[in-house]
Amino acid sequence: MIDRFTMGFKAFALVVMVMGVLGQREPTKDLCRRFGHQAAVVDQRLYIDGGQINWRSSTERPRTNFSNTFLGYHDLTKSPLGVDFPPLVANLSKNSSVPSVSGGQLWPDSVNKKVYLFGGEVSLAPSAPNLFSYDIINDQWESLGSPDKNIQSVSWAASVGVSTLGQGYSLGGYLNNATVPNWGSNQFATSQLIRYDMDTKTWTNSSGPDGINGPGTAEGAMVYVPASNGGMLVHFGGVLVQSNGTTSAKPMNTIHIYDIKSSTWYKQTATGPTTGGIPADRRKFCADAAWSVDKSSYNIYLYGGQGFGTNVGYDDMWILSLPSFQWIPFYQSDASQAKPKHSLSCNIVNSGQMLIVGGQWPMDSETCDSGEIWAVHNADIGKVSTRPWEVYKTNITTYGVPPEVISVVGGSPLGQATNRSPKNGFENADLNVLFQKQAIVANRTATRAIPAATGAIGAAGSNDSRLPTGAIAGIAVGGAILITALILGIWFFMCYKRRKVSNKDVPPPISKDLPAYTQTPFSPSTQYSDALPKAPEPPKQHYQLATTPEPVELYGSQGNHYQPVRQNSHNSHIPMRQESNSSLFGSMYPPSSRSPPPFDKPSPNPSTFSDKRTELSSSKPETYYGSPTSVVTPLHATLSQGRNSRPPDSYYSP
Repeated sequence: MIDRFTMGFKAFALVVMVMGVLGQREPTKDLCRRFGHQAAVVDQRLYIDGGQINWRSSTERPRTNFSNTFLGYHDLTKSPLGVDFPPLVANLSKNSSVPSVSGGQLWPDSVNKKVYLFGGEVSLAPSAPNLFSYDIINDQWESLGSPDKNIQSVSWAASVGVSTLGQGYSLGGYLNNATVPNWGSNQFATSQLIRYDMDTKTWTNSSGPDGINGPGTAEGAMVYVPASNGGMLVHFGGVLVQSNGTTSAKPMNTIHIYDIKSSTWYKQTATGPTTGGIPADRRKFCADAAWSVDKSSYNIYLYGGQGFGTNVGYDDMWILSLPSFQWIPFYQSDASQAKPKHSLSCNIVNSGQMLIVGGQWPMDSETCDSGEIWAVHNADIGKVSTRPWEVYKTNITTYGVPPEVISVVGGSPLGQATNRSPKNGFENADLNVLFQKQAIVANRTATRAIPAATGAIGAAGSNDSRLPTGAIAGIAVGGAILITALILGIWFFMCYKRRKVSNKDVPPPISKDLPAYTQTPFSPSTQYSDALPKAPEPPKQHYQLATTPEPVELYGSQGNHYQPVRQNSHNSHIPMRQESNSSLFGSMYPPSSRSPPPFDKPSPNPSTFSDKRTELSSSKPETYYGSPTSVVTPLHATLSQGRNSRPPDSYYSP
């Protein structure tokens, strides 16, 4: 029979274990992988909401997927030394009334300092469709109610929010038991284009590129480019779903363009620089767009994605350049070292860099995705560093056309593209006219009072002394657990005292036949072995491993390697890199005032670690050179002054 003493001890141990687990699973410290989330940029913050998350402290293998209940952001104004990526802040409020969804849509509103959450799949029974907004200034959520016009909640739609227009768009998406209450039948994909106007708070439901009776679509990508009179939406990739439920890949050479002002869909076939030179069909990839200063080319960057059939996915990056409608390879991983990835996000920030966050590895269910930097990776989309992958730099604020694009469309990093039509001509003459125009959009006016003191951002930040609702709730839960632990501890102590008093006059039992022990007490296999005196040990010999060549990283012949990040022991104060905020056309990298300490970086592919340590020196500025394939000397070649760029073995891809 288990006495009260044993029960009290076990209860106390259970509470301590629960407290330990809750303390470990904090997203800024215990994140292993995240995927299926939604992301949006407002001012200098990249907001990440929902999706699935794996914890580093989890012992399950394969790792268990948990719903990510946190709303957080990456501070784009910072890139701490030794981390070199925007730090994650996860102290924003999000109570249980706001769903934690995967494959949803997050639309930014930089004018009113809000983000809008719509759609997505929930792990429990879904509720009626609802639009939520997060108020950045006041750190609070608001339910805006169900949309009208027969609009239903969908998941994995092609979605884009255009803050300059104050509009959020969603094309297609799945209707299933995780998005619609009491759905009860097979999954179905819609073909509608949904628009939400953030200023008038109205919805529009119109047909997609294949019409009302055409196939539905999901898991593709849609981006905005400021061409034509009022801007354009560009959609490609993903899945086509017929009315009978059969699915097929949407070819990557089929590009649909939506002219916003005329509400008209167009179709154009894209080609590659060589025969067959286009991305393979894929879904659940990510994409975003940048454009030259003169808007002579609009360049859409695509990364990764899930394949079809036996093809698990891709670890590559492509550029779709408009209006030439040319697919251009930007990064191709080595086939023997590639790690396909899907269900991730891409966001071009400050014009010149693209942050790729998270993603699911279909071929690896255990390895953490650079948890020390919160599964964030950075693409140098203008090739300022001459490499596709680079650490995040706060002073890159302008986009320069990379050499790969210049070699196809002509011009320079500033623009002046000479190839401005598809290889086989436009399939609709209207497109030729529309791409010769640039969107002229009136400045929006905030529909609510914006405190002047907020500047670019006015939310609870990393230096804010306010405690958000989530933190208050966490403190309350932690306090309740602590009180429970104290009560159990007192009970445990009283039981122990009572047991001691009741047994002190009872003589110990006498046995003639002592039991045979299976092991000697205080042996090395017991918990008390350290209490025994030990014989002096001989001095240990230390060995130095022979130096071997570093393994080749994902870039194959380029010889670029990864290095593991060294943990910063002073988390309360991380030294920040001092960088100028000058534009691409000035001194982009001013000389560093001091040489940073040695640093390490983690590999996204654990099989290719390098233990080599590299120290930066600011004694000699580095000159950047353009690609020899460029028809002109790139602007990057003139950037001869500034902070030294990191050596090739210190950056890493997703």
